[in-house]
Amino acid sequence: MVPVGARGALPDWLTAAPQPPVAPGLLAGALADTGNGGKPGGLTAVPVPGRRPRTVLAVGVGDATLPQLRSAVAVAVRRAQTLAESGARRLVLPLDTTVAPAGADEVRTAVETALLAGYRYRDASTPHPPRLVEVLVVAADAADPAVAAAARTGRVAAESVAWARDLVNTPSSTKDPAWLADQAVARLGGLDGVTVTVLGPEELSAGGFGGVLAVGGGSASPPRVVIASYRAAGRAHPVLVGKGITFDTGGLSIKTNAGLRDMKTDMAGGAAVLAAVDAAARLRLPTPVTAVVAVAENAVGGGSYRPADVVRHVGGRTTEVRNTDAEGRLVLADALAHARLALGATVLVDVATLTGAMRTALGARTAGLYATTDGLAGALLTAAGHAGESFWRMPLAEEHVGHLRAQLESPVADANNAPGNPGSTTAALFLQPFAGDLPWAHLDVAGPARAGGDDAEVVKGGTGFAVRTLLRWLEAGAPVEQAETVLY
Repeated sequence: MVPVGARGALPDWLTAAPQPPVAPGLLAGALADTGNGGKPGGLTAVPVPGRRPRTVLAVGVGDATLPQLRSAVAVAVRRAQTLAESGARRLVLPLDTTVAPAGADEVRTAVETALLAGYRYRDASTPHPPRLVEVLVVAADAADPAVAAAARTGRVAAESVAWARDLVNTPSSTKDPAWLADQAVARLGGLDGVTVTVLGPEELSAGGFGGVLAVGGGSASPPRVVIASYRAAGRAHPVLVGKGITFDTGGLSIKTNAGLRDMKTDMAGGAAVLAAVDAAARLRLPTPVTAVVAVAENAVGGGSYRPADVVRHVGGRTTEVRNTDAEGRLVLADALAHARLALGATVLVDVATLTGAMRTALGARTAGLYATTDGLAGALLTAAGHAGESFWRMPLAEEHVGHLRAQLESPVADANNAPGNPGSTTAALFLQPFAGDLPWAHLDVAGPARAGGDDAEVVKGGTGFAVRTLLRWLEAGAPVEQAETVLY
């Protein structure tokens, strides 16, 4: 078992082999006798007399598309994990089909899925239940350097996603701003080419981070801004900005009890961008990338900011506070402006559990994507399609949303922070000026950042959503040019 981060766990790593332990012809004949037609996710136990294992679990993959492969591998892993309690320790996953041998994409997908579907988070006095010790991915072309590299990339991606899940799943009684900053330093600070800088209250005050300081002012745990930079030789410098609210009470505009229960998830965007830098550095990608995470606890206390306050952000723009529960955009505003003005960003992408309106619009499995250019939107959608994460592009063009800008007006400041419905779009419009003229995308992951149950490689709790999309985009060189759009 490989512990990851705090208390999450993955099965031990996968090895690759060119041949399965049971002849495919034998399995094909046995499956034909059972009437199994390969329905995606279908599970059939096939007795294999005279050898070990004596039973093979056959999982249908349908047409063997990547989404169907994810589903099949996840079914196999979860079933094998239940058998681990009875002594099973090894899972074999043959990937080749009768049509073609598995290639790099199939191997990477299988490795990512096997590790992520096997992830569990527990914070208990008893140890984890027995787990799989080994998962063997079988592909005829396992010795091909491209396939071997894909397997390693899949493992690194899954480990980084698991770290993001650990950060999200950690209770806020532990996860205050200082703890989250320390986790970033501990995980990223020792990687080649990575520097991590943590700005405390004094540096934030000197730098004009009025939004971060206002939101974090009511907490006994002062806010932080974490800047993690991976240096490489590429000319582009994408900066990923993450919302890092370690717990959100709503402030003086306090939430209901039901609305508070999942608020440890409100730093999922920050976890995602840190994990993307983690994966990029471990893979030694040729594209430099920086993550900026604005970390604060939106609490109720004597120092809480109030409705009718005016906040001054990095760069001087001001905001009239009308609702202290619209805090995420205030901290993102500072982080975006800092990335643009001080870090030399050439493109900005922010990730945030920003609005309940987005979850209402798109549900719990799809994130919203706003972008100022078609090229950046297309590149991110292409990356998301390869990663298997679902995004839907939302309108930001003037002809669609120009009439909404009047809702942001304030008689006492440059804008107000609670301009009303449509909530996800007006939140994006609030953020846009802080990105300036740079290509900018805003990923509102309020729905898929946490899951109520298991589905394919997603498990209940924090999901690490957007890490794999960002990584795929960085692997492609963080393009902002028009790319072929893949809708997953």
